[in-house]
Amino acid sequence: MLHGVFVTGTDTGIGKTVVAAAIMTRYREIPSLRYWKPVQTGIEEDDDTRTVAELCECGPARILDKGVRLPRPLSPHLAARLSGVEIDLDALIETVAAEERSDRWVVEGAGGFLVPINGDALMSDLIAQLGLPVVVVARSSLGTINHTLLTLEALRLRAIPVVGVVMTGEKNTENRLAIEHYGHVSVLGELPRLEPLTPGTLRWAAAAIDPEGALGACFL
Repeated sequence: MLHGVFVTGTDTGIGKTVVAAAIMTRYREIPSLRYWKPVQTGIEEDDDTRTVAELCECGPARILDKGVRLPRPLSPHLAARLSGVEIDLDALIETVAAEERSDRWVVEGAGGFLVPINGDALMSDLIAQLGLPVVVVARSSLGTINHTLLTLEALRLRAIPVVGVVMTGEKNTENRLAIEHYGHVSVLGELPRLEPLTPGTLRWAAAAIDPEGALGACFL
């Protein structure tokens, strides 16, 4: 059984990688804390693993740079099909199972919770097999209430534990309150757009994430 959290989102391109890096930074005092992105599409344009390593100023021991790496910035199932391969969930599970049992994980998904991985499986199936509780990354802007509540409902229908939500973008108090009230969930933090996005600005933002320590409990 793994210990840690899985970072998913209500959509693609909403800041999952920055949130994952912020969690790594917030809990960097845990010596066994590591980052892993099992599936990365569009690797020629965006290398999220490298981005997290740079933002966290993490050495190689903190990063598991193994998994599926695909060139086209598409849904994993389509990117894999166009590359002539099929993503094997069992192989991904074996990859992380081979690591030290004492490791603690921040695992980042590709796209949203229900993005297809192959002809039969969704990202939700990988999350369920890993057995990690989930942090949902959601935009703060218009439309986020519906998208976030749908994601939370899908998680709960599959009996996947939810640690909480991290909102990205300009602060929106009413949207935060609505997500907490109707979603019966805690917002663990609000991460503004960081310009410039550097290890220094990320450290500043990460300090405000998870003030109650709900994430920290997942690493015990």
